[in-house]
Amino acid sequence: MSTEAARPKTLQELRSQRWFASDDIRGFAHRQRMQQQGLAREEFMGRPVIGIVNTWSELSPCHAHLRERAESVKRGVLQAGGYPLELPALSLGEVMVKPTTMIYRNLLAIECEELLRSLPIDGAVLMGGCDKTTPGLIMGALSMDIPAIFLPAGPMMNDRYKGQAVGAGTHTKKFWAERTIGNIDEAEWIRLEARMTRTPGTCNTMGTASTMTAIAEAMGLSLPGAMSIPAVDSEHSRMAWRCGERIVSMVWEDLKPSRIVTKASFLNAVAAYMALGGSTNAAVHLPAMAGRAGIDLNIDELDAIARRVPVIANLYPSGEKLMEDFHYAGGLPAVLNRIAAHLDLSVRTVTGRTLGEDIAGWPTEDDGTILDPTAPLRQGTPECPEAGIALAVLRGNLCPDGAVIKPSAATPELLRHTGRALVFDSNADMLAAMADEELDCDASTVLVLRNGGPVGGPGMPEWGNLPIPKKLLRQGVRDMLRISDSRMSGTHYGTCVLHVSPESAIGGPLALLRTGDTVRLDIGARSLDMLVSDEELAERRRQWTPPAPAYARGYTKIFQHEVTQAHLGCDFASLAGNAPTPEPPIY
Repeated sequence: MSTEAARPKTLQELRSQRWFASDDIRGFAHRQRMQQQGLAREEFMGRPVIGIVNTWSELSPCHAHLRERAESVKRGVLQAGGYPLELPALSLGEVMVKPTTMIYRNLLAIECEELLRSLPIDGAVLMGGCDKTTPGLIMGALSMDIPAIFLPAGPMMNDRYKGQAVGAGTHTKKFWAERTIGNIDEAEWIRLEARMTRTPGTCNTMGTASTMTAIAEAMGLSLPGAMSIPAVDSEHSRMAWRCGERIVSMVWEDLKPSRIVTKASFLNAVAAYMALGGSTNAAVHLPAMAGRAGIDLNIDELDAIARRVPVIANLYPSGEKLMEDFHYAGGLPAVLNRIAAHLDLSVRTVTGRTLGEDIAGWPTEDDGTILDPTAPLRQGTPECPEAGIALAVLRGNLCPDGAVIKPSAATPELLRHTGRALVFDSNADMLAAMADEELDCDASTVLVLRNGGPVGGPGMPEWGNLPIPKKLLRQGVRDMLRISDSRMSGTHYGTCVLHVSPESAIGGPLALLRTGDTVRLDIGARSLDMLVSDEELAERRRQWTPPAPAYARGYTKIFQHEVTQAHLGCDFASLAGNAPTPEPPIY
């Protein structure tokens, strides 16, 4: 993609002028209908029209404040000489949307792209933050390729419990394990329920939401420092105003994504992801986003960068602090300065400057939140040098196209492990079995869940952090090796192998694994294998039949037909790439 300077646009060259400027019946009708809303002709004529793509919803608590932030954006747009129009878009509240928000990420990407294409929009402010809204909006904007700036929703404020910081998601899982075996009573459980998520905003750990907004910022698609501003901080409103002001200039500068996003931008984003100890979900979203820009980014490149860039953010689930602390410590620009040797600082950002210029001299608070790369969050051990890295990509006869694991949130002793498989074909069966006090398992057992992939789930639900069997919790076991073709919440932790590809529902080797088989994980060799002979696997293949399709119509049927596998990003095959799409004819 070109990063060469472009000449400033003239009024006549703006997209919106095709709708509003013509002296014919169509131009008349467009101007007439705008004035139907009580607008004066002069309000929208002769100005860049800015679309504010807003994923606010009353069933998306992470975005509960975005209606207010849209007003701040509008002020910035108006004061810079543009005209703002708010466009509601599909809101993907991670906890509420079923069966999984991942099934709708591509639908949001389609909606964002087509909203911007079908309407008289010259530039866009993209408002999101909860896990799939960031990649969905960016995928749509990359495909549309008009000037766009991403406005992150921001994390929620911290809570504390018995003297320790409490992170949404991470501690929900921990407290539930204790509740399961009676260490937290009902009254305490209800009290936790009411206070753990204190304000609007995304999860306050380095989960998927913060990972993806950091990736957007590192790619140059957000204002410097924007991703860590707490959702209810007054600075968040000022940042929204600056987004509105800046997008108008970006329209005149024709600073569209194709002039910002390059392979180097993506590699910068990957380096930031690794330094933050970010969510494994980014290993699905990054290839999908890159594919929309016509850039090849494969999961092996992610693994290679993870080997070089240490985790330096002391944040849950790998560390012990929260996003509010991260913001006070300097946020993402402070991290980028510390890993500058791994970055291309010459890439352009939405500010019109280079990344190096954006982060130069950024203040950093040395409070143990953002560490020095020479003393990372977790050191490897002689037995497991890889124990502290953020991502490892595995290959083997269980996952020929790849699987991922987050070593920094795992138990080092389990990263080289051989054990007996206990296999489940459905999430419901697995959950029921975990409560069975007589379940045939021990701490060395390898828990396996299949039929949780893009097609099988459908949509790769966050089932991969399989719970520890109740009988083992009573024995003090808090981690086991777990394997699935599904995903895991970025707020979660444990020795979980995820995104096994190809998935079991389409006949991937995971479909052939049986309870009692021996499974071997070797993080050093980046391998994951079932110790079953090729002859036996061939016989199992002959006996295997695919699961019966559950969806005969609707969006989910389209999803299952179009979706690619996890290692390719789970985009729709017909949406990938950057082939030009014609502007709509106006009749």
